[in-house]
Amino acid sequence: MVVSSNNPHNKEILVRRRIASIFNKREEDFPSLREYNDYLEEVEDMIFDLVAGVDVPAIEEKIAEYQKENADLILINQARKAEELALAMAASKGPRAQTDNTDGSSQGGISVEAGQYAPTIAGGQPRPIGIAPQPVPLRGGPDMHGYAEDEETMRIRTERASSAAGWSIEFSKKRAFEEAFASICV
Repeated sequence: MVVSSNNPHNKEILVRRRIASIFNKREEDFPSLREYNDYLEEVEDMIFDLVAGVDVPAIEEKIAEYQKENADLILINQARKAEELALAMAASKGPRAQTDNTDGSSQGGISVEAGQYAPTIAGGQPRPIGIAPQPVPLRGGPDMHGYAEDEETMRIRTERASSAAGWSIEFSKKRAFEEAFASICV
């Protein structure tokens, strides 16, 4: 996906992604919530100034300096984020894709040890494992109570759902009538 930086909204997205990949400290990295909030406020100020074009060279210099001083921490936090994403994806796969970790605990999907990078594909997104479960349709088969609906029951449920949503056959007829006669020139 190509994102044009001419659009101010797209420019902000690009700046936010870049800054978030560098300034990626978490709340647990700070001794107090106040210090963490000050850090977040400083990051937001930099993002705002970069998007608005205010004192860009000074901000770029500050970013480069921060990157040099905190290179190890930046990499550690990026790896931690990748691990958490991989574990979350594995957990979302459910119990059918269980594998055992080296510590004997069981995690769904893929096994990721501390310090190990999660498998990725181009774009930085985790590789899907297995086939996602398909949603079960509510119509055309047994319903939620385990018995099949006949046509009359389905018609009544559809009418009730439609009226609950504010739709009525009279409204539909009136709209069709108005649209048909709106195009006639007198």
